[in-house]
Order: sequence, then structure tokens, then C-alpha cells
Amino acid sequence: MGQVRSSLAMSLDGFIAGPDQSEQDPLGKGGMELHTWVFDLAVFREAHGMEGGETNASSPVIAEATQHVGAYVMGRNMFGGRGPWGDPAWDGWWGPNPPYHTPVFVLTHHAREPLVMEGGTTFHFITDGIDAALAQARAAAGDRDVVLAGGADIVRQYLRAGEVDELQVNLVPVLLGRGERLLDDLGTDIRLELARVIDAPGVTHLKYRVVS
Repeated sequence: MGQVRSSLAMSLDGFIAGPDQSEQDPLGKGGMELHTWVFDLAVFREAHGMEGGETNASSPVIAEATQHVGAYVMGRNMFGGRGPWGDPAWDGWWGPNPPYHTPVFVLTHHAREPLVMEGGTTFHFITDGIDAALAQARAAAGDRDVVLAGGADIVRQYLRAGEVDELQVNLVPVLLGRGERLLDDLGTDIRLELARVIDAPGVTHLKYRVVS
């Protein structure tokens, strides 16, 4: 069985998204600043069907994040939208060929048939909680890893449940002031052991093992 892991960009004051998230502004006000370091990387551009780009110390970190991945789990807000599915139903932020290329299990309160996309991505909509979503993701992944794609609440739920093996925080020198915090209300029982630090242009990559 593979690991359960997550990698998220975070501001210095602890936010992975700014305030006032919406379909028009999915990362909230200022949230896009958390990701500017990645957009010009060749490895990122290739994964999103673009050409060109540069290579720096972040490149192997981004490449590693997508290696040995057999399935993803994400929350409804990360997939997009809130409340009942509209007509036509929302099909994600990423267009017809999302960058996942594996099964993705979306936690939601609103049932929906699986959504088959180009490039090997199928979104499965799970309404019976985090345990069911992870069990299905692990079955789909086999001996590969399950990645918790976000948002913050999903990662926190799995941390509290003791189901996360590795957490990578891509720390960006930005202050958002408000928004969605990654590590709020986790108590004192969770232990993080620093496994690696990589300093790169515009970001510091901190990999932690989650230990009992």
C-alpha cells in the first residue's frame, strides 16, 4: 500500500487561500500569489499542456509531487462550486483534460454520477464521508500513493483521523491576513518531523513526516 500525502502552498501567516472565495476567484483575494512561483516552471507547464518554461530548485519538487500517484482525494470546494449541482453541472476548473490523469474522489453532500474526462481522469463523487473516500482511493491506487489535493478542511480531517503519512508545505513569503488556514484546530496530538528543506526562488519547500 502506498502513502497518503499532501502538498499545498501556504502563506507565512498560515493561509492556503485568501478570503471571499468564489467561482470567479477560487483562491480568494490574494490567493493566487501563493502559486506564482510555479507557473513558469517547465514541469508545471508540461503537466497543463503548455510548452516552454524554466527549471530551478522547485522543479524536482513539483515533478516528485505527481510521481507514484494512483488516486486523489479533494473537497467539493476545490472541485468547484457549492450546493446542489446546477444544469449543466459544473465539471471542474481544469477544462476537458484535467492534470490528474488518475481517479479523483470528491467529497460532497450532493450525489452525482462519475464524470469521465480526457487524459485518464475520472471524478467520483463521494457522499458518505472521509473514510469511504479514502478506502475507494486506496483501492484505485493499489500500491501507489493517494494524494490529498485539498482544500485545507479535507487535509485537517485526515490529519485528525491519523491517515496522513507526509505533508509538504510550500511556504511563500506572502501575508494574506484572512482566508482559509491549513493547520487550525488540530490539537496537540499530531507530531510533524521535518524530513527536508529546499529553498527555491519565491518559495521554501518543507517536507514533514507525520509521526504518531
